[in-house]
Parts: sequence; C-alpha cells; structure tokens
Amino acid sequence: MVAGGYLLGDGLTRMKMAERSVTVRGLAEREVTADLATWTISYSATATDMASAQASVDANTAAIRTFFDGLGFPEDAIQPTGANVSSYSNNGVMTYTVRQRMALRTTDIERAQRAVRQQADLVRRGVLLEEGSGMSYTFTRLNDIKPEMVAEATRDARASAEQFAEDSATEVGGIRSATQGYFEIAARDGDTGGWGSADTPFKTVRVVTTVDFYLE
Repeated sequence: MVAGGYLLGDGLTRMKMAERSVTVRGLAEREVTADLATWTISYSATATDMASAQASVDANTAAIRTFFDGLGFPEDAIQPTGANVSSYSNNGVMTYTVRQRMALRTTDIERAQRAVRQQADLVRRGVLLEEGSGMSYTFTRLNDIKPEMVAEATRDARASAEQFAEDSATEVGGIRSATQGYFEIAARDGDTGGWGSADTPFKTVRVVTTVDFYLE
C-alpha cells in the first residue's frame, strides 16, 4: 500500500509537470535573389485589311527578336505563346486587330533586368506594348533553404522560451509539439517596382514556427 501510494503520487507529480509548458513562435528570414525571370510581351496591330495588320505584327515580332538578340539572349529564350484576331465594322468599313504574345524565359537575372531597363527601345522600334507586358521574377530554390530556415526558426522559438523560463524561474525542456507555418516570399524592403512582389528579383523569404516547450 505504501509503495502503491508512492507510485500514484509520483505519477500525479509527473502528470502535473507534463502540463507545464510554454508556447512560443520563432521567426526566420532570409534575403534571396530570384533565379528565374519570365516576361510576357503582348502587342498588336490594327488595319482595315487583315494582310496589313498581320504584316505589322510580323514586323513587330522581328523587332522583338532583334531586340533580345542584341542583348545576348539565345534564340530559344523567346518564344511565341499565342495569337488572336478580332474585327469590327464601322460604317461598313471592316477593321482588323491582330494580337500576338511572346514569352521570354531565362535564368540570367542580370540580363533580364537589363532588358527591362531598355524596353523603351521596343517602343522606338514601333512595338506597341499592351497592358500586362511585364517581367516576373521567381525564386524556385525554396526547398534548398527550407531545412535550415525551419531549424533557425526553432532556435529562435527556444530563445524566446528560455527568456520566459528565466523570468518565471523555470527551465526549458524538450519540445512538446511544433507546427511549421507557411513560407512567404515577398518583395525585399517592400520594393515592388510598381506592380507587385514578382516585379523585383530581390526577395525576402519568411517562415514562422509555433513550438510548445515543456517547462521543468
């Protein structure tokens, strides 16, 4: 009976200790540079006959290829992605509009930035860029940095737990439970370049983990 009472009391003590925990969040941030640039270029030409509109678009296509060739991009870096034709009648006169889309895809970020800075040259060549023609920068190597960032966020959470434990005269034990938050990729310093986070190659990767530590 004495032994049983001791074991029961010890079990209740350990159960009570198991209830002592603190839940904290840990943050990890890292600045990265995009490794993929994509640029969809939309342009069009309008004329009262289909052949003239198509000829203007073909001339624009040649000007675009010459532009990127002059910047040192390989020929297969820029490819057509779509085209459409629309028409309407005004007082019996038919008007045709031919729209064309080309897409640049490259991992040469510096060269892509140079192309964006010089895109006014396309306008001077007679290419009328339509709305939505913008460069988009993407960071594709998130999986390469995920483990280190999760470990960093966990260390940050433990530091917060240790500060709490010090203030409450306890010690931090092992992890009771942990939840990894979503990874967020945003424009660095809020610099979006005018259109959004995809418009700048400079990114900040952020993750927040929630960790529940035992207190001893």
